[in-house]
Amino acid sequence: MTDRPRTILVTGAASGIGAACCRALAGPGIAILVHTRKNAEGAARTAEAVRAAGGLAEVALGDIADPALPAALVAQAQARFGGLDVVVANAGFADRTPVAALTDAGFAQSMDTVLWAFLRLARAALPVLAAGDAPRLIAISSFVAHVFRTDATLFPATAAAKAGVEALVRALAVEAASSGTTVNAVAPGFTQKDAAGHSAMTPAQWDAVRSRIPLGRLGTPADVAQAVAFLASPGAAYITGQVLHVNGGLV
Repeated sequence: MTDRPRTILVTGAASGIGAACCRALAGPGIAILVHTRKNAEGAARTAEAVRAAGGLAEVALGDIADPALPAALVAQAQARFGGLDVVVANAGFADRTPVAALTDAGFAQSMDTVLWAFLRLARAALPVLAAGDAPRLIAISSFVAHVFRTDATLFPATAAAKAGVEALVRALAVEAASSGTTVNAVAPGFTQKDAAGHSAMTPAQWDAVRSRIPLGRLGTPADVAQAVAFLASPGAAYITGQVLHVNGGLV
């Protein structure tokens, strides 16, 4: 234990699940590095919410697909707050392009932003986390790596990238175990966006999605964030190498 704040890095935290994670994790004695690619205004709102809850916050900008950025984020957290205890790897995007239309460049973009970014972030963070307090590495995966049906929208490139993230989570959990660092993933189901709405599908399509979810509703960013907060907590010290599905029973 140290006198410094428990320090958390959340990528892709200007809105949605990342911002909700920051709000769920915020509080006195907590410092959060709020990362976003370019939505500085949204990240500033997230940081202000962290401060309003009694924590410390700083904003970091940059494309997570840049090979140099993950290590730079880890270094920024160390320099600003004195260490690093929790990393939530949330930054990414969803690509619905069918395989037949998927270009090499399009596939590579998903891999760079999701899979390679997580690998680089883990490599940079784990040595620092090993010296942290109740160290945790948490990846945000997705139901798209698990649900493949004729009546469901497919996300081939995203599914491949997220499945790779989950495989890395399991391998990293074994490698990091000796330091007491846990490595897990949270896989959200259909999750509503912020107030901007659901532009990816029509209202009728969203109604059809809801009919397939046993709990009868879309998830919220807060639903996902509560699972992340649990895995980040001292109470989750004996959970590692797992994928926690937050999907309302979706199969």
